[in-house]
Amino acid sequence: MGHGHNHSHSHSNNKQALFWAFLIILSFMFVEVIGGILTNSLALLSDAGHMLSDAAALGLSLFAIKLGEKKSTAANTYGYKRFEIIAAALNGLTLVVISILIFYEAYHRLSDPPEVSSIGMLSVSIIGLLVNIAAAWILMKGDKDGNLNIRSAFLHVIGDMLGSVGAIVAALLIYFFGWGIADPIASAIVAVLIIISGWRVLKDSFHVLMEGTPTDVNVDKIKLALKRIRHIEDIHDLHIWSITSGIPMLSCHLSISEYGNHDEILHEAQAILHDIFGIDHSTIQVETSEHGCPNYHGTCN
Repeated sequence: MGHGHNHSHSHSNNKQALFWAFLIILSFMFVEVIGGILTNSLALLSDAGHMLSDAAALGLSLFAIKLGEKKSTAANTYGYKRFEIIAAALNGLTLVVISILIFYEAYHRLSDPPEVSSIGMLSVSIIGLLVNIAAAWILMKGDKDGNLNIRSAFLHVIGDMLGSVGAIVAALLIYFFGWGIADPIASAIVAVLIIISGWRVLKDSFHVLMEGTPTDVNVDKIKLALKRIRHIEDIHDLHIWSITSGIPMLSCHLSISEYGNHDEILHEAQAILHDIFGIDHSTIQVETSEHGCPNYHGTCN
């Protein structure tokens, strides 16, 4: 019951965090676009572009959570929770694409730095930083460590926060030293940081979509714990994957001696998986060593 309650509580927090962060980011994005055009600042415009992707990312993440609430059907027996990972992957991809576009524009501006209104740029950047800090603080109330979808949205906002910091530094350098080149340089530095975050989210999303073993699950420890159950002689065809962040799945075959009780062993195995490893969804086939599994010829792991 504890697992279910915690999952429901974090699910509700995730929705609220995404909703309020979405409203804040979307509202300020329009301010930053206008500010970037009026001041002719690439740093502001690239930050506004990133904020646009933030708004889209947060909206997509929110939609993914809402869609994941739909009940499973005959066509989708696992429900729609996997869409949260697809949303995270799309968010990671947009981070990479935005970074490339910023690099492209910064390259052209390096050779011919334009005139930039440093005071206007500084003012909008400071407000943008405060807005991003507020959005990041709200998202920290969600499960950013356990939910890849929330983490991808959080990284979008952190990247945007770094964009605001870069724009502030560039504005100060332009104001005090007249270094117009600081604007594209700041944009390029932020783009590097954004692309690193995007790549990490993409890699983690791909791992889940390829049904890789969850990073917080130790397969050897699970095998060892199950083998300690009396009358279990072998474990094979062990597979561990996740539907979405925080929902691990397991399937395996347990070979037992002729003295083992099928129901008792099954119950004990599921209790170990739930109580020790937090795996609530498991499919376990219990078979006697004498008869074994038709697909098992000593080559399965």
